[in-house]
Amino acid sequence: MPENTLTRADIVDRLVQKVGLTKQDSSNFLERVLELVCVELERDEDVKFARFGNFVVRRKKARVGRNPKTGEEAPISARRVVSFKPSPLLRQRVEAAQTPRRD
Repeated sequence: MPENTLTRADIVDRLVQKVGLTKQDSSNFLERVLELVCVELERDEDVKFARFGNFVVRRKKARVGRNPKTGEEAPISARRVVSFKPSPLLRQRVEAAQTPRRD
């Protein structure tokens, strides 16, 4: 995995270090938060984290797509997708950081 990817294990380790929870409690806490987010999105509810951003379920209509290799048309069924819209504060922080990528 690239060095610049934050994983669940990384989040659990940081909770242990910064909050003082046990590794088990940190893992349970993170899993519970993620489960709550998933349940609300499954119910078509938006999930809003102040100063972070919003997760929103969008409905996409059925349409005809195209295979980029062959150019052949293919039907794409209607579906629901999750989108994330960062808050203005998160956008500012990311823009201000401007660290070079380590590819």
